[in-house]
Amino acid sequence: MKQINQSIIDAIFVGQARAFGPNGEVSAIQKQQVWDAVSVTVSGLLGDEQGDKVYHGGPDKAVHHYPSEHYAIWCAQFGGDAVSGFRPGGFGENISTSGWTEHTVCIGDVFILGTAILQVTQARQPCWKLNLRFENSHMASIVQNSLRTGWYYRVLQAGSVAPGDSLRLLERRQPDWSLARLLHYLYVDTMNVPAMQAMSELQELTPSWRKIAQDRLSKGSVEDWQRRLQTPAIV
Repeated sequence: MKQINQSIIDAIFVGQARAFGPNGEVSAIQKQQVWDAVSVTVSGLLGDEQGDKVYHGGPDKAVHHYPSEHYAIWCAQFGGDAVSGFRPGGFGENISTSGWTEHTVCIGDVFILGTAILQVTQARQPCWKLNLRFENSHMASIVQNSLRTGWYYRVLQAGSVAPGDSLRLLERRQPDWSLARLLHYLYVDTMNVPAMQAMSELQELTPSWRKIAQDRLSKGSVEDWQRRLQTPAIV
């Protein structure tokens, strides 16, 4: 694994929940860039909201990070017409940096973000709101298959962050479990029994993801992804 120790916060985004889905489903995926220091609390960045608090937000998904270098890949894949949408903030992330990716970040990594201390908890599970965001009915599936999903943090110590501050690795607790490896077993090699057993025991991983691994082991099958990936029909 390529090792880096820190990078600069290029941009910070917060958003308010509003009607977004075909039936008025609420989302805060359309975030706005902020230019001043923002408080980082155990619930996330001050002023940031989540539309569906069952699947978004909460202490284990308080801050969302998406690598800025992924956008060039998306633009190359979808062509010039996509450039306006594929730019930092497009995936509804709170913080944007270069250097940290799913290949260089591990589950349980502890970072100093500005003056706050954060811990990586899970990768993002793409959902149908990306289909609407990018006007592509298959976008959630495409992101899932790409394994370029971004990730979430829990806040271990509140503080503040401003554009230009650093994101510095403080502690690496699970060096064998990069997010890229985790995503591979989640979406590609889905019934790898030793991997599922190991995932179910990763204490730094969110309880909901440990349960995914436990359920696969007990049921001998993979959970249904369609409700998450397919845009709801208009009712």
